[in-house]
Amino acid sequence: MRPSSSPASRLLTLLLFVVIACAVPVARCSDRWFPHLDRVRELHRREGSSPAEQEAAARGLLERLLPSHSASFEFRVISTEQCGGKACFIIINHPLFDGEGTPEILIRGVGGVEISAGFHWYLKHYCAAHISWYKTGGAQLSSIPHPGSLPRVPAGGVFIQRPVDWSYYQNAVTSSYSFAWWNWERWEKEIDWMALQGINLPLAFTGQESIWQRVFQRYNISKSDLDDFFGGPAFLSWSRMANMHGWGGPLPQTWLDDQLALQKKILSRMYAFGMFPVLPAFSGNIPAALKSKFPSAKVTHLGNWFTVDSNPRWCCTYLLDASDPLFIEIGKLFIEEQIREYGRTSHIYNCDTFDENTPPLSDPNYISSLGAATFRGMQSGDDDAVWLMQGWLFTYDPFWEPPQMKALLHSVPVGRMIVLDLYAEVKPVWINSDQFYGVPYIWKVLFFFLCMLHNFAADFEMYGVLDALASGPIDARLSDNSTMVGVGISMEGIEQNPIVYDLMSEMAFHHRRVNLQVWVETYPTRRYGKPVKGLQDAWRILYQTLYNCTDGKNDKNRDVIVAFPDVEPFVIQTQGLYMSYGKPYSTRSPKNYVKGTSNDAYEHPHLWYNTSVVVHALELFLQYGDEVSDSNTFRYDLVDLTRQVLAKYANDVFIKIIKSYKSNSTNQMTTLCQHFLGIVNDLDTLLASHEGFLLGPWLENAKGLARDRKQEIQYEWNARTQITMWFDNTETKASLLRDYANKYWSGLLRDYYGPRAAIYFKHLLQSMEKNEPFALEEWRREWISLTNNWQSDRKVFATTATGDALNISRSLYMKYFGNADLLQLEGTSSPGESASL
Repeated sequence: MRPSSSPASRLLTLLLFVVIACAVPVARCSDRWFPHLDRVRELHRREGSSPAEQEAAARGLLERLLPSHSASFEFRVISTEQCGGKACFIIINHPLFDGEGTPEILIRGVGGVEISAGFHWYLKHYCAAHISWYKTGGAQLSSIPHPGSLPRVPAGGVFIQRPVDWSYYQNAVTSSYSFAWWNWERWEKEIDWMALQGINLPLAFTGQESIWQRVFQRYNISKSDLDDFFGGPAFLSWSRMANMHGWGGPLPQTWLDDQLALQKKILSRMYAFGMFPVLPAFSGNIPAALKSKFPSAKVTHLGNWFTVDSNPRWCCTYLLDASDPLFIEIGKLFIEEQIREYGRTSHIYNCDTFDENTPPLSDPNYISSLGAATFRGMQSGDDDAVWLMQGWLFTYDPFWEPPQMKALLHSVPVGRMIVLDLYAEVKPVWINSDQFYGVPYIWKVLFFFLCMLHNFAADFEMYGVLDALASGPIDARLSDNSTMVGVGISMEGIEQNPIVYDLMSEMAFHHRRVNLQVWVETYPTRRYGKPVKGLQDAWRILYQTLYNCTDGKNDKNRDVIVAFPDVEPFVIQTQGLYMSYGKPYSTRSPKNYVKGTSNDAYEHPHLWYNTSVVVHALELFLQYGDEVSDSNTFRYDLVDLTRQVLAKYANDVFIKIIKSYKSNSTNQMTTLCQHFLGIVNDLDTLLASHEGFLLGPWLENAKGLARDRKQEIQYEWNARTQITMWFDNTETKASLLRDYANKYWSGLLRDYYGPRAAIYFKHLLQSMEKNEPFALEEWRREWISLTNNWQSDRKVFATTATGDALNISRSLYMKYFGNADLLQLEGTSSPGESASL
């Protein structure tokens, strides 16, 4: 039986609710503007999992995360009325606590997510614990006292109310860059992580190809017809968005069946927590076979999306015109089939029209008809549908001028569309579009590729704009006539930069700007389990440098090691800070919107901080590392910071190689080339010392989903191709998306990046020795051959870490920043300067 508190304590808690609810600042938007959103909220309350199910989900999380304390916490679902009409959680000292073995802390919330977020809040702010992804160090729980001695909260309790309803998670491409090879065990951990962060609006895209197969079967489109439509397992995101078709495929029927079964488990757990999974909807993207079976249908052939030579085998997908009767019919069938298969829906559907594909017409009437038909397709299948759309197209493509943007946004009744302002932490669209012209939006961080869209393609770069995260959502919510209804995280790839995600997740529960000086000071204590003054000083430096990018530039990792320049050496500028490369190639950035560029253009690494100061932060990590050397979170951060420093240092070495080539200094260039390749190998050894930087798990997880050897080969090829060439190539023309998903993974550096650089250096030396121009085409031929062979290789790589991260990092620091002879060779005068020029 559930113990109950005394009448006196219930009265005290009720008074606390009233006082705090009255004190909390509220957004200036009024819910009466969007009556349908109120309708959806009511449906969520009515159709959601029962309180008992949500409590059980939260308890299951507790038992998986902290089984030693399963008796220390009690969880209860309460009504929104007890939270002042909003979503909230309340943490109080359990009134029946009577020593070890009895519950010490009572956490109440309006659902399983709020309870889980309250549990995380308690661990974070009262036990100095820290939770991140396993690959970024996992959970630091050593600071939590033993059962029976947990910290008490203030006598009046802790009341935290959401300032806005929804906390969104994922990007449409995260499912390929990060989730592609996940099984249920990994998904269970991720859903736990979501609940702890308070995420209640996650995308749920897994398994949708099975639903599409059933829908298109109604139009006599066979499995073989769809083999050219669906992309391979690592490229499904882009075939879903009509960017390309067929690349990496065909999908085996077992993949379709297994992914659908996995999706059912994912949805069941999300619903159990009280989350509102966002399902996909029809955007007009159709297989070529539909066009041939319905020759009178109005179909547009879209343009090239980054294929070499506009190869029709992969590019130029088909879009069903919104005015064709089939459009709404297919949209309706897809929604209905999902609801039939899954048994329920949250009534919120994601659909991204023209994501990195320009519409064939700019006429606002055409744009409006497309939007209206897209929504009618959803609504025909679910009368209460709400369309959730990524706002990336408005940032990415200059096609979307105010008339076109307004036409799309106003094609749907107000309150029936939510826009994700993906780039809001740097260039928020809501400011320049008059609050999205009155359309509700979610302020969010797209951790992905442009400087503040935090992460692109799950690559590695220590980077962030913490100040913007701590203030942006607050400023947007409190702005005049704000239509903001949520916050969110929408990186292209996860499992990197844990400090950024730790802060942004917390912003879902803050009503005022966060004092980052204080927050950053406590961060290393929570992350490593104890206060270490030197590490607090180091993190203060990292906050002011790596995590203080304010230049507004695209941050897509283009370090030379992982994104080697494909140009003739005399094109490379060697003056100024680091590299002043030529034009960027296919960056997919709003500043450089291109559909395909020549292979003699590329993008230089992004540098926004004084590298010598960051070297000093590394020195502090090494000086004080013994105090927390047993901490997995510390080892991850140490490896990542050492990697960051050495990667930027390698960029400098490369520039010195090019200078030596231009000045015809053969001996110096030879020595520097060997030095560069030594850095690559040393970095590989460093990365091998932590599980978060290994190539092996990515490949083995891919093979682990295969049913036979043929599928193993296909899935491994998908996994290897995504992180190297990405897309198609010829013998002498590399993919326009080469190295887009580059990775600092042990195994990849020694086996691929190093040999690739060696080929380039070989041709540099041959050019000097023969006094002939650099053989650019031959370099490309050899590099592309190396890449294609590596993609098809079956070599097995380690899945467990080897070596001591602290000792390896110390030795590399001494080798590269404490070697006087080396510094003299490079023309620098101090360890700090050697890294910063």
